[in-house]
Amino acid sequence: MKKTILLTVLVLNGLTSFAQSNDEKNIKLFYKKALTEAKCYTWLEYLSNDIGSRLSGSPSAAAAVQYTKSQLETLGLDKVYLQEVMVPHWVRGEKETAYILDNKIKTAVPICALGGSVATPKTGITAEVIEVQGLDELKALGDKVKGKIVFFNRPMNPENIGTFDAYSGAGDQRRSGAKEAAKLGAVGTIVRSLNLRLDDFPHAGAQSYGDLPKEQYIPAAAISTNGAELLSKLLKNNPTLKFYFKQSCETLPDVLSYNVIGELTGTVTPENIMVVGGHLDSWDLADGSHDDGAGVVQSMEVVRILKNLNYKPKNTIRVVLFMNEENGGKGGAKYEEVSKQKNENHIFALESDSGGFTPRGFSIEADDANLKKIQGFKDLFEPYFIHSFTKGHSGSDIEHLTSKTIVKAGLQPDSQRYFDYHHAANDKFDAINKRELELGAATMTSLIYLIDQTGIILPTAN
Repeated sequence: MKKTILLTVLVLNGLTSFAQSNDEKNIKLFYKKALTEAKCYTWLEYLSNDIGSRLSGSPSAAAAVQYTKSQLETLGLDKVYLQEVMVPHWVRGEKETAYILDNKIKTAVPICALGGSVATPKTGITAEVIEVQGLDELKALGDKVKGKIVFFNRPMNPENIGTFDAYSGAGDQRRSGAKEAAKLGAVGTIVRSLNLRLDDFPHAGAQSYGDLPKEQYIPAAAISTNGAELLSKLLKNNPTLKFYFKQSCETLPDVLSYNVIGELTGTVTPENIMVVGGHLDSWDLADGSHDDGAGVVQSMEVVRILKNLNYKPKNTIRVVLFMNEENGGKGGAKYEEVSKQKNENHIFALESDSGGFTPRGFSIEADDANLKKIQGFKDLFEPYFIHSFTKGHSGSDIEHLTSKTIVKAGLQPDSQRYFDYHHAANDKFDAINKRELELGAATMTSLIYLIDQTGIILPTAN
């Protein structure tokens, strides 16, 4: 009996689809395109060097919105549009000054105001310092804190191989230190920068006064790791030394800004939406090239590669450049609010917000079935040294998405150098490696493609 074998292969400008062997060919093509034709490095150079820091509410943040929108429009996507979002507008003011006053000897140390902090009086603050390792130690001191500057000096734990674990472990003192110290009558706080190496760069970041009345707000600043080491050493020899700092930051009325969105409309189930994105805003001390200019341009590169290959996605693929991740999360919240109003169904979201270093894998927020499914792609990624597919946090912007069946993932680059630059004045374009940036974009494109082709596993109805 004659047997007939029917083989259907879709070829689009060199792109083949569906069978696993063809998946291998397509992924190889994604990496080739990223490493030979990518625009992400050029886009990032403009964002960093021509526009610069992009703190929410600033003129440079507005310029970044218009620039990225214009670049997405050149790609021939099905839709490119802006989504309105009101964002906080905190400004740093004049450069901060600080010094240790030890037996009339003044030693200057580098500090920066923490985001959302109030200013010191115009003449600054001078007070004795009390050093603590964390919030519990602070609370145990009680009235001893009154009238003093609280110095939070718990370092990131160097034993953590995952540096984001170390960051999380030390972050509460930055976020809530001023609030808790103010309750005990402190006049200010300084926090050791969240950085694993010793250097002279203070690292910014958001802090919150919570529900404290405004009259109880106290100024909060970060001190460089070298400065923190010096202050701690001098305090051991002279517990009554004093610290002076001056900052002129303020919070202005909220400003209208935008999320930037581009779409490739799905050809089979366009109502199912897949997001790939990063956050467009950055802290104001530098260009924000790693945090998160890299994630922005990598996300743009994903849709550029797919469109360039004339790929027709089954589901709608949407690139979203979120505004205000750093000091409010308003962009992610607004995106979810509008999504709910439109009754949209997101099935997958991928975020890049861990720097532009060599990609190692993904952290995945999913049920066991979908986690196992994504881990099943491991062999396809093995030729590109992508090996880590673990359960974990995906991203701060996409965490707002609450579609019942959504699966989320975060690109995980090698993190060992990330906190050398995170929120600091050295997070500049010259810290970016072109090839590493492009490898990250190719890795993201590959996962988006695989999820688009195979879908997600829906929960079984009881």
